[in-house]
Formats: sequence, structure tokens, C-alpha cells
Amino acid sequence: MKNKDINIRDPFVLCENGTYYMYGTRAKDFGTHTGGFDVYVGADLENWSEPIPVFDSAAFGMNRDVNWAPEVHKYHGKYYMFATFTPENGRRGTWSLVSDSPVGPFRPLSDGALTPDGWWSLDGTLYVAKDGVPYLVFCHEHVQILNGTVCAMPLTADLAAPAGEPVLLFHGSDACGVTAKEGERYVTDGPFLWRGENDRLYMMWSTCTESYTQCLAVSESGDVTGPWRQLPHLFTEDGGHGMLFRDLNGRVRLTLHCPNQTDYERPKFFDVTDTGDRLEVRK
Repeated sequence: MKNKDINIRDPFVLCENGTYYMYGTRAKDFGTHTGGFDVYVGADLENWSEPIPVFDSAAFGMNRDVNWAPEVHKYHGKYYMFATFTPENGRRGTWSLVSDSPVGPFRPLSDGALTPDGWWSLDGTLYVAKDGVPYLVFCHEHVQILNGTVCAMPLTADLAAPAGEPVLLFHGSDACGVTAKEGERYVTDGPFLWRGENDRLYMMWSTCTESYTQCLAVSESGDVTGPWRQLPHLFTEDGGHGMLFRDLNGRVRLTLHCPNQTDYERPKFFDVTDTGDRLEVRK
């Protein structure tokens, strides 16, 4: 399969041992009741295997509604997936799952959602601080609080449970170039952290401006708790929920889904330049 044939949202690439593993939300019906997640395996970011099922959400009673945004991180020799599902209370949250292989099968690790009970939350990503403490960085949704937020919460060393309370990092209305208006909704989704040149800690996240937009922020302290300063947007052409990785040649690459239109979402790939002060997409 080629990228033009793959209808997924929220692409996430793990690069290991000369192979790319691409995960994403099954885009049919906007990722609701889709029964889990797949991986596409390839060697050149253009030609991929047929989808290989890696998690069967129905088998674990987790296909109640959304199956969104799977990320897979290698951590202490195993592969950990963070993905958003709908628990029995109907409020979305992020679970952790685990496997011995990037091609699964994954099984639930956390006892329900890691994100706070009673919150509408989504798109948890793993960040491991310099002192080894793992954090879940996630979004508190605009559907509940109007002005969506990005939060960070420490996890236990086994990634199975929270180890503290969430800390507010910033609001959706903080996006570069956005003027906050009382009562309006501000989307936050898809956070992803990246340690760049000059030891700068960046966060990509997405919102809706004139179209779906890939935003960028930098931590003034170099730590996940910030404070975070918003930078000019990375991508404004109806694409987002992206992540960064180094390809087999060591180049920094961005992948995101574009356009943000049901049935037309495709994974896109771009080179990224790190200027030392910010990140820029080369088109």
C-alpha cells in the first residue's frame, strides 16, 4: 500500500531496526466503534504492508465508542501504546497498553483511563523527563470546558497508573495569532513533545483556526511543566495531530494527517529544520 491508499487519522511512526511502524486511528466513522488499531510496516515511508491488527478493543470491552490516536513508545524493553477510548461513564480518556512487539498484540495495562475520572480527556502522549520520571501529556477537552487545555501528569514507573495530579500547561486560546473571546470554544488535541537543538523542549499540538492547524510551543524552562511559549504554527493547510521522528537517515521528519476531512485523511510526511530557536517545515 502507498500513503495515498491509507485512510487514517493521527499517524504515529515508530522507527526501529531499519523498519518503520505506522499506527493511526481507523478513519471510518471518525474512529468510532472501529474495533481497535492496526500497524503498517515499511522501509521507505511510502510503501507499506497491508494493515496488521495490533489491538482488538472489542475483546476487552473497550469498543464502546471512540478508538482514537494510538501512539507506541519503546520503554524499558517493551512497547507501550497510549490511546483514547470511552469508558462506561461516557467521558473519553487515555489508557496505557503493552506488548512485547511493535506488531502486537497489545493488551490493556492501566485499570481504565489514566486521565482523571469525570474529565473529558483525549490524546495522551508519553514524555520521559531527564530524571527518568514518565509523564502523560494530554488534553482536557473543549467539549467540557470550552477553552481546551493541555496538561501533564506524572505516571508510575510501570506506566500503569497516575503518580500525581495533572498540571495545567496552557489553553487552546493561547495559540499563536488567536484572540480569545468569551464563550467561544478552543480545541486542543494531539500533543507531542520533542527535544531539539540547544536542548530546547518543543511541543506540537493541534487546534482549529481557519482550518485544522499544527501548532508549536517551546518550554522556557526546558522542562515539561513550562512555562510554555507559543511559536508560529508549523502547518496551516488543514492538517494536524502530528508527531516527529528521525528517519533511517537521521533526518527529522513530521507526519500528520491531511486533509482533516472524513474519508479523505491521509498520512503526509515532511522534512523539518531545527533552527536552534524553533522548528520549520520544509515543503
